[in-house]
Amino acid sequence: MLKRFDAQHYASAQTAFVDPGTQIHPSEAERLGFQLHEVTHVDTGLGEFDHHQPERGLLRICATSLTFDYICRLHPEFKTDFALKAVVEYVTDDDHFGEIYWPESSHPRYSFMLSAMLHGFESIELHNDEAQLHFGLTCYDCAYANLRELAQAQTTVEEEGKEFMLGSIRCLALTSRNDSVIKYAQKMGFFVVIRKDPSTGELRIKARPDAPIDLKPLADEISKIDQVGSWYYHPSGKMLLNGSRKQRHQRPSPLTLTQVIEAAQRVYSKL
Repeated sequence: MLKRFDAQHYASAQTAFVDPGTQIHPSEAERLGFQLHEVTHVDTGLGEFDHHQPERGLLRICATSLTFDYICRLHPEFKTDFALKAVVEYVTDDDHFGEIYWPESSHPRYSFMLSAMLHGFESIELHNDEAQLHFGLTCYDCAYANLRELAQAQTTVEEEGKEFMLGSIRCLALTSRNDSVIKYAQKMGFFVVIRKDPSTGELRIKARPDAPIDLKPLADEISKIDQVGSWYYHPSGKMLLNGSRKQRHQRPSPLTLTQVIEAAQRVYSKL
């Protein structure tokens, strides 16, 4: 967070490592080419960004939340940054063993979360602090970018989504470059979501796994009215895609959202 959001002071900062609870020794600082007054201790040394002081021991804070408070004093706009706040909340919860209260807290799925991955990293790269730090920073950047997309998806679905029905099936159509809108809308209860990318013209249609619908009839209908776009029907029956990063020779569909909605309503008129 210091490197990303206080770039003026930390963008090119070096990183050194000390034993837990200690501060860097002056001779080590000198060997690395800087003076003690240039050092910021994080999660150690009992300074501003440490929470191991006796008076802080029972508070629900951690080095990340303390850093967030500092960042917000510099840049108050980050107080409302959904993605950054989500990162801070997750790290703080993890630091206080909050996952014990998560649903099915012993389930193996949690082994794929960042904290567990970092712990596993210690087993395959023993004592390699630099490599672990680089891995963690990369994961942090990815998580933050994904959370920003999620925040944008929420706004787009709520403000720009066009709801429609296929019989009793609740569906949504929208124009957005953000592919995260599909999963977000499905999690919000829409069984079928249609997204048109305004920059590429590509269309993606997805149904939830529990949706009582197979997209094959819609795929057949679209093949009749669209002789231009490259479409892929997934054998699960839940995905009909015109647009994939894996398709090198993709041709966008000329169909509009309205035309796709009308085609779907013709096909599934008896649902």
